[in-house]
Amino acid sequence: MAKQKRNTRGRIIEAAWQLFYQQGYDDTTVEEIIEASGTSRGSFYHYFEGKDALLSTVSFLFDQKYEQLMETIDPDMDRFEQLMYLNRELFAMIENSISLDLLARLYSSQLITRGDKHLLDHNRTYYKLLRQIVLQGQQRGELRGDVTVNEMVRVYALCERALIYDWCLSSGDYSLRRYGETMMPMFFQGFRSTGKTL
Repeated sequence: MAKQKRNTRGRIIEAAWQLFYQQGYDDTTVEEIIEASGTSRGSFYHYFEGKDALLSTVSFLFDQKYEQLMETIDPDMDRFEQLMYLNRELFAMIENSISLDLLARLYSSQLITRGDKHLLDHNRTYYKLLRQIVLQGQQRGELRGDVTVNEMVRVYALCERALIYDWCLSSGDYSLRRYGETMMPMFFQGFRSTGKTL
């Protein structure tokens, strides 16, 4: 039953963000989201008070993307390289399917909200998977053992948010994926074990 609930909510979120990307937030109606998700009006309002409530669900899409990527990632790949791979793929997804205007709105709302800051929710799949990779990297001697897992994950997430925020500020006038490909290894290089070089 829990899986069914998650699937219904997930279908609504995916349909909504696809429509937001294709035709813009203001031109997308709740009825169109219901139709595109193959759900009912009752289901929609069970999970969301209205269209505005969907703005905070972008973290769900990021988590879902990470879950998909974890199924395809090479388990023998160096854990530093795994982290860089996840970043590239997430940034490619953001660039190709998330409305920049809505992403900017989301980031600005997170700055001023007194409520949940879902981007910082460490119970999200995103953070759980990052912790798992960093811990494995430490166990395999690929990442430094003198820094806590949580601190490394915090810095990684901070770097991703900084790059996304800057991309939004710049109105997306460069490739987020390509810039991330250059900057993330530079930011995170210091967490590699001594002897590991790029």
